[in-house]
Amino acid sequence: MLSDFFNNLASFFSNIFSLFEGKKQTRILMIGLDGAGKSTLLYKLKLGDIVSTVPTIGFNVETIEYKNLSMTVWDVGGQYKIRALWKHYYHGTNAIIFVVDSTDRERMDEVKEEIDTLLIQEELKGIQILIFANKQDMNNAMNTSEIVDSLNLNSIKDRKWYVQPCSAIKSPHGIYEGFDWVANSLNNK
Repeated sequence: MLSDFFNNLASFFSNIFSLFEGKKQTRILMIGLDGAGKSTLLYKLKLGDIVSTVPTIGFNVETIEYKNLSMTVWDVGGQYKIRALWKHYYHGTNAIIFVVDSTDRERMDEVKEEIDTLLIQEELKGIQILIFANKQDMNNAMNTSEIVDSLNLNSIKDRKWYVQPCSAIKSPHGIYEGFDWVANSLNNK
């Protein structure tokens, strides 16, 4: 109980000092299969609006000021042939955002395979993962527990992870909560 008090006190002073230090620079890698909504989600957060996107061939990079963080977000294309290039974006990554199309039940094994590949990468050792369960506005969307089960996320013991349901198209609800989790995780490292 006393240790909780000191941890909370340390966190409080850390937050106060960060106000004087300016924004903490972070690098976020946003990946996922093609069609999951990565670019739509990124620009919804950056611009506060929906923009028309085309499949990302290569990458988009945006700096987002969020709370006490200045996040450089690398949104890398998710087509099968492009995924082999993801490894070139690992260096210096502070957090991974993996965007999942919650309606695409047929590709969950493929999503699991890609996440499992990320988990064994030495450059990403211990890096936390936020999984955005996107397209929650659709009737056939998998809920959080279905996604956790289908991706076997409870087996991940070597890093923090979190699944945040969201809809990049309909509402910012979920997007901000996910970025709150990323910000809190990075601030508590």
